[in-house]
Amino acid sequence: MITNLEQREIDYILENNYIGNLGYISQDKPFVVPITYYFDKEKNIIICYSGDGHKMNAMRKNSAVSLQVADIDSVIDWRSVLVHGDFELHFASAAKSYLHQFSLGVKNIITKKEHHKPDFISEFSSKIYNEEVPIVFTIKIKEITGRKRLK
Repeated sequence: MITNLEQREIDYILENNYIGNLGYISQDKPFVVPITYYFDKEKNIIICYSGDGHKMNAMRKNSAVSLQVADIDSVIDWRSVLVHGDFELHFASAAKSYLHQFSLGVKNIITKKEHHKPDFISEFSSKIYNEEVPIVFTIKIKEITGRKRLK
């Protein structure tokens, strides 16, 4: 039986994962791509970063986006969260601050979930101090829904 997730379950899934599927619209067509994210529950935002390209150009034109995050154990045992919100681009010190929060948050989740300290996370930290800061954006959350099917 498929039922709604409670708010605490939704928060748990968003707070304990770092990879989701970002949905956006480009030229009247929907696109979905995997993305690394960090959920800031206090500010009610999703923090992300990206290189410039198709996705960034599309979100600049249409700021309505979604993020889907799932915990799937089997076809009869899964939980899925869908976030709807608005894309917001950040620059300069705000971008560096968000990138720092993102890198620490993702590192903590990986350390807790996978029981090792990730080496690749230093990439994020080094980008904070480079002059070429990657494009940092947030998703300002407007609505969150969640569904589950448990065996």
